[in-house]
Amino acid sequence: MALDSQSIVDQLKDATIVELNDLVKAIEEEFGVSAAAPVAAAGAAGGDAAAKTEFDVELTSAGSAKIKVIKAVREATGLGLKDAKDLVDGAPKNIKEGLSEDDANALKATLEEAGATVTVK
Repeated sequence: MALDSQSIVDQLKDATIVELNDLVKAIEEEFGVSAAAPVAAAGAAGGDAAAKTEFDVELTSAGSAKIKVIKAVREATGLGLKDAKDLVDGAPKNIKEGLSEDDANALKATLEEAGATVTVK
């Protein structure tokens, strides 16, 4: 049995909304599928985006106490003096990436205590 695709398309063009709805229901029942599955998958993906688990800590500005901020960055990252200074001088830059929310907030508090302006993303 060969399908005449053009004939099927022509019939679908001429069908009413009610007829198309009945066709969808019949296909769902016959083949055990659901036409709503792509919509449900899109909704689930949107829910996952809201539950963020990894955060980046960005140094926005070193502020007036640049030396204290450099020391705090060195302690947090394990970088050498020159690398930490370059990172602070190049703000805005990410200090650490992929942290848990608690770790990101703790690092933010440490850097702000030293005088920096920090953003958690």
